[in-house]
Amino acid sequence: MNRWPFTHRTRILAVDDELGFTRLLKLAVSQYDIRTENDPLRVIDAALEFDPELILLDRHMPRMSGDAVAASLKAHPKLGHIPIAFVTGTPPKDSDGHACRTLNGCPVLEKPVSVEAIDHCIKECVKA
Repeated sequence: MNRWPFTHRTRILAVDDELGFTRLLKLAVSQYDIRTENDPLRVIDAALEFDPELILLDRHMPRMSGDAVAASLKAHPKLGHIPIAFVTGTPPKDSDGHACRTLNGCPVLEKPVSVEAIDHCIKECVKA
């Protein structure tokens, strides 16, 4: 019996209004199947089409914030199960002014972020 010759590549939807960041991310973590979306208003359609296993999401984008996008994804009956990790230049702060590592149960990575930190986050969020 012949086995399928390809291994599974984790599907990641990367959402950021900065085209340069999504291009660089796609190159930096090429071991994953990355689809990028630079328009926050198209995220629902992109997620329905691509069926990602994780969504990497910027928090501050024009036209719709990442927080609002995350709320829409979580409320969607077909997408609510997909884990989200925020990748942002302005992480939320706790009452003492320290950067939070999570927001509404989602991990937060602060830009500039290393490839190793993104890889670790993906592996933690998408455990096989």
